[in-house]
Amino acid sequence: MAARINKKRSFLFVSKVLGKHIPVGPYTPLLSGAALALLLYLEMSADSAEREIMDKLMSQAVHGLIYPEFAEEAYHDLLAARLVLPQPALFIGFAETATALGHSMYNMFAGGASYIHTTRENIPELESVVTFEEEHSHAVDHLCYALNPKLLSGTEPIVLVDDEITTGNTAINTIRDIQSKFPRREYVVASLLDWRSTANIQAYRDLEQELGIRITALSLLQGSIEVTGTPLLKPQAGSAEPSAAVAELVTTYIQDGLERLRVSSADAQGVVNLSPYLKYSGRFGLESADNRRIDEGVSRVAGKLRDLREGSRTLVMGVGEFMYLPMRIAAEMGEGVSYQSSTRSPIHPQRRADYGVHSAAAYPSAGDTEITNFIYNVDPGQYDDIFVLLERDVPRQRIEPMTDILQRLAGNKVHLIILASEPETGGSRI
Repeated sequence: MAARINKKRSFLFVSKVLGKHIPVGPYTPLLSGAALALLLYLEMSADSAEREIMDKLMSQAVHGLIYPEFAEEAYHDLLAARLVLPQPALFIGFAETATALGHSMYNMFAGGASYIHTTRENIPELESVVTFEEEHSHAVDHLCYALNPKLLSGTEPIVLVDDEITTGNTAINTIRDIQSKFPRREYVVASLLDWRSTANIQAYRDLEQELGIRITALSLLQGSIEVTGTPLLKPQAGSAEPSAAVAELVTTYIQDGLERLRVSSADAQGVVNLSPYLKYSGRFGLESADNRRIDEGVSRVAGKLRDLREGSRTLVMGVGEFMYLPMRIAAEMGEGVSYQSSTRSPIHPQRRADYGVHSAAAYPSAGDTEITNFIYNVDPGQYDDIFVLLERDVPRQRIEPMTDILQRLAGNKVHLIILASEPETGGSRI
């Protein structure tokens, strides 16, 4: 547990399997999405003849989540099952925390699946097909940029993927907006944790009756919580002091062979970044046929980063919503690699054994300097090398606040890796 700096919700469950606030082995968060995929398959498809096999895979997945040394084997065994749902399904991952979780869940299905994650980025050239609010969040607006206008227009089930459901209001808001534009009969809400109260569960049932739909809730862990007390709205002491030593910073552009989308972003001040977006991040929609292309790009980048590693302890970092591809790349970089992502979620740090966030470093986001981003639970010298992966180029002065912090955390070297489809100016190129 940890305390949020948020008057709407004062607490946070700090996940040991998500790869957001705590560094983890990269196969652990990948396996968490895979386990949700298997839950969905058992709910929608598995017949009695194969249920025994699926139950064994689920036991293996849970074992791998509890004991990280078994996560890689469990993940690959699940992937090898090549699950196919009885009908097509659209997966939607919630930004920013569940973008990789949703992608990993979708990726488990060998065919008939599509995926998109919501975003909080403003892309002027594109129009959001659905827009909704996350009421408890410090950043409420969710946008959904689907390049294929038919992505949401079918009647297939929609699977909403989040890391944690506390009230279920985010899913209700999403379902209402989707149903008003792209009506269908079936929704699934999948999450690692489900803490809905009896009244919250009834709200789903009421919505089913109101809209004439069916909502299925799936989770790896379900329970109840009770919150008392007053939120702490001023940051508390507890951050580790960064090291006085400054690690070397190396900027490298790596060609991943993946297609780019030539659209821009605009921040709250109206500053425009013309650098193209990675088309296959999940932000613009994916189908099962795209997965092989993504796999090839991941292996290409991971092979190049393996050659850049110098120490035995390596941290690979995603940035904000860009989580899944760095996670996949980290998984193929060899032994001694941990993964996590920066986040915009403000949390009180406190260094004690029973608390989830013991250190915090804050800096203005490279994408929008009015947004504060954080790196949690990384101590100076904990890693020899830190690789931070960007899906698109950003002005150097905007990324410096983050790299300055990382240079005081890394024991040896910080690699700023900018993924590109073709050579860019500045930095080394691979």
